[in-house]
Amino acid sequence: MAAGYDIDFLPAPLPLPVPPGATSELTYPRFTVLLDPERRLAAVTGVNIDGSRLLDLGRSGEWRLDPRVGADLQTGPQVYARNDLDRGHLVRRRDPGWGGAAEAREAMEATFFYPNAAPQAAGFNQSKELWLGLEDHVLAYAQTTDQRVSVFTAPVLGDDDPPYRGILIPLRFWKVAAWQGPDGLAAAGFLLDQSDLVDLSEGLRAAPPLGGFRTFQVSVAEIARLTGIDLGPLTDADVLPRRTARPTDRIPLATPADIVL
Repeated sequence: MAAGYDIDFLPAPLPLPVPPGATSELTYPRFTVLLDPERRLAAVTGVNIDGSRLLDLGRSGEWRLDPRVGADLQTGPQVYARNDLDRGHLVRRRDPGWGGAAEAREAMEATFFYPNAAPQAAGFNQSKELWLGLEDHVLAYAQTTDQRVSVFTAPVLGDDDPPYRGILIPLRFWKVAAWQGPDGLAAAGFLLDQSDLVDLSEGLRAAPPLGGFRTFQVSVAEIARLTGIDLGPLTDADVLPRRTARPTDRIPLATPADIVL
């Protein structure tokens, strides 16, 4: 379909994170999904974003299976039917939508393949908006430097995730954004926890009330520990240990002003 994630997009080469198990590599315009065939969900996604060339063409595209892998290896529409689960974009619709209008449209529509989706409890409310807006905030910060960002996102594929309709529902999601800072590669890590929002007792309903913080800034090393993923140079590029006295803490995020960059 396309060349996928470009490791040379930033001034210094930045490879895709490496999951601990076998995956199928699926390339799309400007992003790549490493699909875990046992969990039927992405173990890693990576996308290149050029903040200076982003277009907002409006929403278009329909969710569909990727014909390059078997339907039994993807989490398809049956998991999302008649419940409070959203098809959560991992690579956001607008992330690869930059450059010329035609290529931006193709890239945005490619984000609707099911390997780029993961089950998320509906109604994250303010925390969901902050989670989805993290990249916008990092992009605004990066515009003072390179105006380019590479972002990696996936569910935390935990062994204790609850079973539902033949899959295990991930309870946490991670995201690492990387950009060229004044001193070289810089990165920031984030974790979303939907554990208190997933209630399997009544056909999977988002459990009220939402309560508490659901999005945290965490160290990249903590994400590597939770997932077993090799995050390569992102760990040493993490801005959090340079800015906080206790980098092992989870910083709850209520507004973009809480993010440490």
